Amino acid sequence: MFRFRLFGIPVTVLPWFWITLAIIGSQTVHGFSDLFRIVLFVLAGFISVLVHELGHALTIKKFGAPTEIVLQAFGGFATYPPNRFNRLQDFLLTAAGPAIQIALGLVIFLLIRTVDLPDSMGLYFLKVLSGISLFWAFINLVPVFPLDGGQLLNAMLGPKNKKITHITGIIVAIALGLLALKFGFIFATFFMGYFAYLNFQILQGPGRV
Repeated sequence: MFRFRLFGIPVTVLPWFWITLAIIGSQTVHGFSDLFRIVLFVLAGFISVLVHELGHALTIKKFGAPTEIVLQAFGGFATYPPNRFNRLQDFLLTAAGPAIQIALGLVIFLLIRTVDLPDSMGLYFLKVLSGISLFWAFINLVPVFPLDGGQLLNAMLGPKNKKITHITGIIVAIALGLLALKFGFIFATFFMGYFAYLNFQILQGPGRV
């Protein structure tokens, strides 16, 4: 595991984070023949996801709670004590992640469009960093729990309406999973299926909502 601190926040990067990014990156360059492009893809993914989780963690820290960031397979999370925040704080700390990631992606996109940069590996890196940031942020805003969009919906509806949050998550996850399957995105189909199952399990669990 790779550990360091950033802005006083502990960060842990698990091995599967690098592995899954490398697998995805190898698909974007049609194999492992272009290893340097894969390395740049992994680096861009690391920066983008770390920025996303920093948005959450810095907001948590601003609200006076301890936090740490863990980057794992296909993403990450920022920890905080349960039942610490009110609904508005929950909404803001959840929204901070995709918001700062979208800002990063847009700034880089505008830089690429307005500055005449030479066609190089540096330009490739910037394009990948912008693309990953925007794609990851918007995917996270889908109203499927436990993605940020599902948590934002949960914060807006409140604890008395958790059932609506999870039913919405099941419907949206199934719809997106079928759409992804139609276009051959097997990874997305698998994860949407998992999220649909997770929301169903929460509805059927001991503490039924």
